[in-house]
Amino acid sequence: MNKLFKIAFSNLKHRFLIILTIVFMILLTLSSQLEMFAVGVLTKKGPDFFELFAPNESGVLETTGAVSQDQLLNRFQQLDKDNKGYVTTLDADHFMRHSVSKSFFDRLFNKVNAVIPIQDDFKNLACFLVFVALFKATTMFIYRYSTKLLAIRISRDLRQSYFEHIQALPMEFYQKYNMGSLSSRVVGDAVQIAEAVDACLTNYLQTPFAMVTTMSLCFMISWKLALIIFIGFPVLIMPIAFLARRVKRVSKQIQQNQERFASVLLDFLAGIQTVKVFAMEDFSLQKYREQNDRMAALERKNARYDLSTRPVVHTIAMFFVALALIYGLYVLKLSVSEVFVFCGFLYLFYEPIKKFAEENSRIQRGISAAERLFEVMDLKPQIQDNEEAIEVDKFESMIEFDNVWFKYKEEWILKGVSFTVKKGDTVAIVGPTGAGKSTIVQLLPRLYDVQKGEIRINGTPIKSFTQKSLRDLIGFVPQRPFLFLDTVAQNISYGRKFTHEQIQDAARKAHAEEFITRLAQGYQTELSETGKNLSGGQQQRLAIARALVKNAPILVMDEATSSLDTVSEHHIKTAIQQLRGQVTQIIIAHRLSTIEDADKIIYLEKGEKIAEGTRDELLISCAGFRQMWEMMHHASQPRPIVHVE
Repeated sequence: MNKLFKIAFSNLKHRFLIILTIVFMILLTLSSQLEMFAVGVLTKKGPDFFELFAPNESGVLETTGAVSQDQLLNRFQQLDKDNKGYVTTLDADHFMRHSVSKSFFDRLFNKVNAVIPIQDDFKNLACFLVFVALFKATTMFIYRYSTKLLAIRISRDLRQSYFEHIQALPMEFYQKYNMGSLSSRVVGDAVQIAEAVDACLTNYLQTPFAMVTTMSLCFMISWKLALIIFIGFPVLIMPIAFLARRVKRVSKQIQQNQERFASVLLDFLAGIQTVKVFAMEDFSLQKYREQNDRMAALERKNARYDLSTRPVVHTIAMFFVALALIYGLYVLKLSVSEVFVFCGFLYLFYEPIKKFAEENSRIQRGISAAERLFEVMDLKPQIQDNEEAIEVDKFESMIEFDNVWFKYKEEWILKGVSFTVKKGDTVAIVGPTGAGKSTIVQLLPRLYDVQKGEIRINGTPIKSFTQKSLRDLIGFVPQRPFLFLDTVAQNISYGRKFTHEQIQDAARKAHAEEFITRLAQGYQTELSETGKNLSGGQQQRLAIARALVKNAPILVMDEATSSLDTVSEHHIKTAIQQLRGQVTQIIIAHRLSTIEDADKIIYLEKGEKIAEGTRDELLISCAGFRQMWEMMHHASQPRPIVHVE
């Protein structure tokens, strides 16, 4: 609950809207009470016979079921003060106004009637009723609009804050959470939290105000009749409290299942090709059906608890309203208008409680959503800039890996790796799968931090630099390129303000222009989601162009040619050679032909550096490298032609 209020009051604009909402919430409550008073005015047609001639020996007029002849004559004389011999309605009203018995409703009615004569003037009465209706309509619209606007703004700010926060989290975070979970939290949970904040304003501000003011009015009409409220209130609260606990528990289960449900759907969409190739549609459908059926079962349970609250509360409330009606008319002998107004106020008293049950379900869902959302929002980024972090704007001397150890979970990925990369050198890192090659190039831009050892640039530990300035030094080509829903030019520039000539030059160097010019609109062609309207090799060349246009002094290529054909690989190899001496290159490659001319090759196995040197040196000193080279060389040899006679 504290988190919900923290969200609501954290923003100055939110606070202004909340104040506006509270003001019109109060006015809406008053307009509803005024509406009940208007109902009493409509039912107040003057006293009936038994009310007019009721005895007043105790100083209070009490409706009676029988009037004696003496009482009739005595009251007639009191009414006919001018001895006219007859009594008019004006005489009766005058007597009732000035009689000893004056209820709260009568006193209030007389005060209103003194300001706006509504008793004997139909036009004034009609204007009064129209005013009450317009007043309630206006306050209701502004109240509902302000609450809706508050929900929209809170939801927007939560989504924005959530996205900004997860961008600062380390790579371990994305390995721990699946995409379905993260997406459902930012979309669904933000909306539920915003709705829960509105429900909190209703339940913890409007409801108490409405209950206190309405109960006061009920006591003013008849304190004896108002005692029904104290009997009915506990009876109403018990089912609300009972059902609220179950709604919260089921809501949490639904939200957790939504994550799994979204993950199954995303897995299917991401792996649709594999599903179809293996003809495993039935398997995917079965997984989807299981999650879908579980979701439906939880939603049925939630609906049972959620929807049963209001009927139960409504039944109890109507029982006490009926009890008040009977008790007020037949026991306390109140007038019809007084009982009508009292029952109207009693309805206004019970209605927020009935609404409380519904709103409480939204609050419980919002609390569950807030707990899930803040489970992520409360995570502190493990990789942060130091307070004394400096900007690094150029690469001057070398990159140093000094006894670097890194582990993921409990497994050591790198074990005491040390090497240097001088400015302008082209260094290749090779080795079997799982040797730790990609980990090295992910440690350099601080996507992860080392557990032991140190990485230095220009002789300064990279932890001393701001992350942004460090990453600005590096052009990175990942193993799996990422292309987003935008034009080819925007995918290359990636949010940076490069000229069209710079984008074209990078595309030429990456040998991407040859296919870009064949696209319908060239550089302005819109790519599909994840660039799926391009081949794997074309996607990779765009990723290379993106790294080259950055013109960073350090270029890292992590299996950048893995999706390229032989011709494209040759072009990239040529581009790499053209960049020698101009850019410091760190290249990871399985295809050794790409890096055979590297200034230095580092061979890794099981997270350890086994050997380091040129190609020729490693062919002599490193058995593992020699085996990889021979296998590649053997695979590239043309097969002999067999003549069949």
